[in-house]
Amino acid sequence: MVQEEKISQLKAQLQTFLDQLDQLDPNDTSVEDVDQLLELIEKMEQALQEK
Repeated sequence: MVQEEKISQLKAQLQTFLDQLDQLDPNDTSVEDVDQLLELIEKMEQALQEK
């Protein structure tokens, strides 16, 4: 994948993460919700390491 495309994809994933984070209600957030967000962060980290 071209570096510029990779960066664009990571930006989109980060925006998705931030959108989901903004929509969370602390009173209604489950452990599974937090786990899903952590998995998304881990995928982004892995993508950054695959230079």
